[in-house]
Amino acid sequence: MAFTLICMALIARTGWLQIHDGERLQKEAIEQQTRDKMIYSKRGTIYDRNGKPLAVSASVETVTATPNEIKQAKNAGEIAATLSKILDMEYEKVFEKITRDSSYELVKRRIENEQAQQVRQYIIDEKIKGINLVEDSKRYYPYGNFASHVIGFIGDDNQGLNGIEIMFDKYLKGLPGRIVSAKNAVGTEMPYRHEKYVNPEDGANVILTIDEVIQHIVEKHLETAVIENKINNGGAAIVMDVNTGDILAMAVKPDFDLNNPFKIENEAVRSELERLSGDELKKRYTEELNKMWRNKAVVDTYEPGSTFKIITSAIGLEENVVEPEDPFTCTGYVMVSGKKIKCHRHDNPHGAQTFVQGVQNSCNPVFINVGLKIGSDMFYRYINAFGLREKTGLALPGEAVGLFHSANKFPELELATASFGQGFTVTPLQMLCAVSAVANGGKLVKPRLVQQLTDQEDNVIQTFEPEMVRQVISQETSDTLRGILESVVSEGTGRNANVKGYRIAGKTGTSEKVPREDKKYIASFIGFAPADDPQIAVLVMLDEPTRGYPYYYGGVIAAPVVGKIFEETLRYVGVEQRFTEEDDVLIDVPVPEARNMEIPDAEKALKQVNLKYKVKGSGNTIIDQLPKPGAKLPEKSMVILYTENTKLITKVVVPDVTNKSPLDANKILTDADLNIKITGFGAAMNQHPAAGSEVSPGTVVNVEFRLMEGD
Repeated sequence: MAFTLICMALIARTGWLQIHDGERLQKEAIEQQTRDKMIYSKRGTIYDRNGKPLAVSASVETVTATPNEIKQAKNAGEIAATLSKILDMEYEKVFEKITRDSSYELVKRRIENEQAQQVRQYIIDEKIKGINLVEDSKRYYPYGNFASHVIGFIGDDNQGLNGIEIMFDKYLKGLPGRIVSAKNAVGTEMPYRHEKYVNPEDGANVILTIDEVIQHIVEKHLETAVIENKINNGGAAIVMDVNTGDILAMAVKPDFDLNNPFKIENEAVRSELERLSGDELKKRYTEELNKMWRNKAVVDTYEPGSTFKIITSAIGLEENVVEPEDPFTCTGYVMVSGKKIKCHRHDNPHGAQTFVQGVQNSCNPVFINVGLKIGSDMFYRYINAFGLREKTGLALPGEAVGLFHSANKFPELELATASFGQGFTVTPLQMLCAVSAVANGGKLVKPRLVQQLTDQEDNVIQTFEPEMVRQVISQETSDTLRGILESVVSEGTGRNANVKGYRIAGKTGTSEKVPREDKKYIASFIGFAPADDPQIAVLVMLDEPTRGYPYYYGGVIAAPVVGKIFEETLRYVGVEQRFTEEDDVLIDVPVPEARNMEIPDAEKALKQVNLKYKVKGSGNTIIDQLPKPGAKLPEKSMVILYTENTKLITKVVVPDVTNKSPLDANKILTDADLNIKITGFGAAMNQHPAAGSEVSPGTVVNVEFRLMEGD
């Protein structure tokens, strides 16, 4: 009986171990009898649309440890002391890692080549067991801060943490390989014949729609605008192909260094953080990082202001509630549901005007009347049709969707304010997609940021085709509105976006942030070009300008940025400039050699290239000149000619021409023996070299003029 009971107990115990604990014990046995080393895969490259690498992975090495072997050798203290110096780590941290009760530990990932060589030499010289170098890869971003909010970055474990890096992480990271080897009872490796090697699979490459050249153009001008206009809450800009939805550039300023994404770029914030400690420091540091990484173009929402008048115009024209020449009268305000809604020019009303002139003037009463004619139900349907109540589906994390009134809570007063872009919010990306539909013949297209995925041999794995969402307005309405919006830039509040030789269409916008009493504004401009055959659309948003009136108007500070982006981008993509007779276009010409010539001969040489001259001295022979031969000057500029009787050349002080007209600025600079290069219209706003600088006579002073009126 005893024997039978013992056998039954053994059978029961065996069954328990085999059936209930079998899977766990088998797993533990494999872990005890084998060593499993990971071989890290190489992350795929991120390219721009023309094949320029924007994020690459380079081969580096990682230090690993086998604590059981170190424990057997009894030299953990010596190893920890040496490695902590080489790897720039704390001794206690290294010692804790290499003395754990495990068979495999990461000591430090992705070390520099010099450190790897020192570790390797230490292992060889001291015959160290239990410390190994394994192949790994490290992410590098060749352009640093370039497109940081689009590209994103990765964490210590090779996982994407932001931007394209996180959205396409499963494609980019690939699959790690392994080395599985047998080990003996004390945890050290068995001979090589017990080893199995599994190759890693490198990640796929991602080809973006971003154009590196256009992105640089946008970042340059956006950063200048943020600095010059003292923008308190940053700015965003997007350039999109209106026909395909391709995002050619997307910039946010301030930005951050992708090679060091956890460094707070704002010096003032860094100084504040240095005075904090503990949980307070951790909380504030996390908040500032998230703020720095935030992509305003996709994540932030704002009241679009007068840029939304493009959409109201499209609805009105499409539904035949307004015609281009319909008459309107602006008295400075409109009464709706017992409330007075003012025009931005309520102190100086626009008076009698056509609808086209109302768009040019950005007159609120005109759009209130059009909106009321459209009606709440129709207006609401078009808000949905233009995609302003849904995400665009762009492949970036955290895309927001604006807030609009509920269909059953959209009374007359809310309709009136919505008609000129107030009382609801959108994202910059939503707004640009809607305006692109107006430009391209009425088709709402899905924005596209990734073109293709390819393998390491450049074979295409997957293609993301352009996608049309829906037809929103007719081709006829699109054609009519394109012409009206072109007149806004050529004759209306958007003239600061005008570029000679290119047909630009667009609309200014200035919205007051909530709460209104804070008097904080968002200045914006949306445009597309060429107006007769649109190819690209551009949006610029500047959040909280602090220079005061009139430097918070979209037409004053955002429109010029869009104009500069258009000028360089259209030239880059090969759109030919077409000048009219009204365009006073001065090309740059080389200054001819006039030295050793008689004055009549020098005059003849300068006239041949359409340059003027001024003689300094009473002699007949030119002994020197400024600018020197070969220098480039705009046509009709002045060359200073010096004769033998003239005191030799001195420096001149650049006069201040701020707020002067082009005619007055030209005279002031010419009288100072300087030349002028004029950009823009209106009053002088910026000049380079700055007033007070000492320069050589004949130097060209670049002066930017702006109209100081707008919306």
